[in-house]
Amino acid sequence: QVQLVESGGGLVQAGGSLRLSCGASGSTLRVNTMGWYRQAPGKQRELVAAMTSADITNYADSVKGRFTISRDNAKNTVYLQMNNLKPEDTAVYYCNLRNMLTNTWGQGTQVTVSS
Repeated sequence: QVQLVESGGGLVQAGGSLRLSCGASGSTLRVNTMGWYRQAPGKQRELVAAMTSADITNYADSVKGRFTISRDNAKNTVYLQMNNLKPEDTAVYYCNLRNMLTNTWGQGTQVTVSS
C-alpha cells in the first residue's frame, strides 16, 4: 500500500504563488509516476502536471510556463510550484502516485485564488 500526504494549499491573490508538497510512503517502488490533478466545483478532475521517476514531465496546457513540478526521489516527495496564479486555478489539488502495483490518491488540498 501507498500513503500520500499533501500540504501547501491555501488562499492567495491573483498573481501570487504557492508551493504544494506530497510525501509518499509504503510500496512506492523505484519506477513510478507522481503527479498533481485538480478538481474545481462542477468539473471533472484533470491532470495538472506529472513526472516520472525518469524525470519525464507532462503539463496541462493551461499551466505551462506558470507551474513547475519537481521531485526528490530520496524523500519520495513531489512538489508543485505554482506561480502567477489565476482565479481559474481555484480547485482541490490531489496528489497521485502510479506504479505497477497501485494508483493512489492523496486526500486533496484546497487552493483558492482571489481576483
